Amino acid sequence: MNISEELIREIITKVLETATQEQKTADCGFEKIVDPSGIIGIKTSTVKCEPFQQEGVALKDVVTLEEAPRMGCGIMELDHTSFEWTLTYDEYDMVIEGTLEIEIDGRVISAGPGDIIYIPKNSHIHFQTQDKTRYAYFVYPANWSELG
Repeated sequence: MNISEELIREIITKVLETATQEQKTADCGFEKIVDPSGIIGIKTSTVKCEPFQQEGVALKDVVTLEEAPRMGCGIMELDHTSFEWTLTYDEYDMVIEGTLEIEIDGRVISAGPGDIIYIPKNSHIHFQTQDKTRYAYFVYPANWSELG
């Protein structure tokens, strides 16, 4: 059997891509597959959120600006709390578990598992929960934490 240089190059490329994917998962602390095409798969159940600004609020960005320079994404957890925020970006929130309430101007929009809430840029809101709530956020532009 004669193995061509092209076949060897293809095998080495695949091995390096797999090693890079495994390294990204190890680096971020949760299960994430980054395909060479740019497609990213994230196991949200493996994402561990980190404390953010006040007790009962935790989050974890799940993509980097290098991976997704235009749109940001992460997981946020609120535990029986209210969190005031002014958005300097557009955001979608998809509830994974619990009930998320967004209060704006005295009105409340509520969402449960599988529901989606859109919050436009420049909205001043209160995220609030009566239970422990976990949701995925999707923001545009991606560098939301550097704005405002």
